[in-house]
Amino acid sequence: MRFPHPLLEDRLVQRYKRFLADVDLMSGERVTAHCANPGAMLGLAQPGARVLLSVSDNPKRKLGFSWELVEAAPVNGGPAQWVGINTSRPNALVAEALAEGRLAPFKGYSRIRPEVAYGRASRVDFLLEADGRPPLYLEVKNCHLMREAGLAEFPDCIAARSARHMDELATMVGQGARAALLYVIQMEAERFDVARDIDRTYDAASKRARAAGVEVHAVTCRVTPEEVTIGEAVPVL
Repeated sequence: MRFPHPLLEDRLVQRYKRFLADVDLMSGERVTAHCANPGAMLGLAQPGARVLLSVSDNPKRKLGFSWELVEAAPVNGGPAQWVGINTSRPNALVAEALAEGRLAPFKGYSRIRPEVAYGRASRVDFLLEADGRPPLYLEVKNCHLMREAGLAEFPDCIAARSARHMDELATMVGQGARAALLYVIQMEAERFDVARDIDRTYDAASKRARAAGVEVHAVTCRVTPEEVTIGEAVPVL
């Protein structure tokens, strides 16, 4: 997924009210950007960090800038790297990869429908269907937490809604469907694990879902100032 316009390199002043960030542009102007991320963004919202913003062409938008990437500091001797923090991007990345057949566990489905109602007043990110095969309920989660070099983790805060999704996916498996969770790691990583010390309830829901037959996959992303692209699968611990 290429960004339609060049991103602006700036410096973060502060992130506040979860969805807002004050940023100093290279021109010297200070602007407020939309931060499409409800999480804690541990280690990614330090004042002075290099950030990249996209600019909207929509004149009706209240905020014309969106925070897309941040340069994360090295972790335990690892390299500094660009990290995608916009949680609205992973679904678009997965849709692109599904259409191009680049996600091996999910090949062979002729119909791909986004945002389909299921469970208890929920919507699954993608419903994959094909004649002669059980439907596949695919839930996508954005991941950008790294506290140990090479190890990506989710969640970075209490994730009650995500825990509920786990139980609902398990229910679909019990009804004869296939269900899977895909963690999209918007950075380079070597492996993935649940951040059980941050949310033990989510960890318990994850274990229940896997025991019930819900598949869990994780993929890294190649993140540059020009594009974000789904890359290789990594082991799920």
